[in-house]
Amino acid sequence: MYMVRVIHDAVWGNWLLALFLGAGICFTIRLRGFQARSVRGWWGETAGALLKGKEGARGQLLTVCTALAATVGTGNIAGVATALAAGGPGAVFWMWAAAFLGMATAYAETYLGLCFRRKRADGSYLCGPFLYLEEGLGSRVPGGVYALFCVLASLGMGSMVQANSISESAGCAFSLPPFGVGAVVTALVMAVIFGGIRRISDLAARLVPFSAGLYMALCLTVILGYYDRVPAVFGEILSGAFRPESAAGGVLGYGMKQAVRFGVARGVFSNEAGLGSLAVLHGSAGEDASPRQQGLWAVFEVFFDTIVSCTLTALAVLCVSGGGSGLYAGSGMDGSAMVTACFAHCFGRIGGWLTAVSMCLFAFATIIAWFYLGQQAVCYLTGDGRWFRAACLFYGALYLCAVFFGCVARMELVWQLSDIFNGLMAAPNLLGLLILSGKVKRPFEKEMR
Repeated sequence: MYMVRVIHDAVWGNWLLALFLGAGICFTIRLRGFQARSVRGWWGETAGALLKGKEGARGQLLTVCTALAATVGTGNIAGVATALAAGGPGAVFWMWAAAFLGMATAYAETYLGLCFRRKRADGSYLCGPFLYLEEGLGSRVPGGVYALFCVLASLGMGSMVQANSISESAGCAFSLPPFGVGAVVTALVMAVIFGGIRRISDLAARLVPFSAGLYMALCLTVILGYYDRVPAVFGEILSGAFRPESAAGGVLGYGMKQAVRFGVARGVFSNEAGLGSLAVLHGSAGEDASPRQQGLWAVFEVFFDTIVSCTLTALAVLCVSGGGSGLYAGSGMDGSAMVTACFAHCFGRIGGWLTAVSMCLFAFATIIAWFYLGQQAVCYLTGDGRWFRAACLFYGALYLCAVFFGCVARMELVWQLSDIFNGLMAAPNLLGLLILSGKVKRPFEKEMR
């Protein structure tokens, strides 16, 4: 456990935070801050077009739901609560900052992913950072490194963390034993993942709207019930983001450092901007899919995931806890148990049940979507030849083992392993994006004329 913590702190040191924020700042500048300057533009071409029933928008629904299944998961619930427990209310501000900058990064990586995607023998598409790192940088090594870390991240963030949150929620709300939950969840995942991308997309299209709607309704009800505390909560978020502890030499204090570190880390865990996963998922769009259009959908997904969904979680927990203290500090709870306790406090036992159901649906959809991500990475590493099927079967078995392990393991260990794999996956992608930034900027400028 000590070594895992040491590796975690080394991976998520200042260098990686600087890389995430630096890439976001770079693309925000190179794309002229379009995520703020052109809100009506990207909203009108994504969610706005879908709400108006425009031609082509509804055909995008399966791809968007699959991408949201991977992003709108336990990071929106357990991840936000974990950030509050570790970094205080100020972590929320840094989640917002990471999301704002991440919207530009998400556009860039999804745009490049669609530009470099490759058609497979079965007619489907292989898409993602492994291809634009290989073809853009002229070497297969960066793509192979990314694909390997993508497989590891799928076993951590994609399966273990999600399964752990299901187990914790089910145990907290229904007193179910972890081993029993692990057996049931593993069996359900096995029944779905070998059905291919069509079955995964169909399941996501059913689970995501229902679970997101249920959870957001719960959050809004809590916030409205404590509306008088909302101004104080926003004050705590803003003051906590820049509140350094007293430290010799005037260096930034531990409090601010923790807020930045855990805010950015959990923001990345939730919206996945910079990991490259959105590029992989949007590669499953149809043959006529536009790189620009898919990039705009990635922007919307980051916005919805963090600016909307994660903010609702944070406001609900902080309103119930009184803003500066309470549920997130010294309570002995962490992650999904904290959020479940928050809703149980407001709605009684039914609130805890509904939260647990939302968590389980979110997490299950994420487990399914991340299997597809890992499988795409395996395809890149092995090719479409005779080794691919055997490698996929082995990966599937490993994935199921990770799901079961996540259900029965300690939460702190699971989250730290996930953070390590996320960081290792993000580093080559972010470096490659910075090198290839010109391939995003030039077409963007032409389209904006």
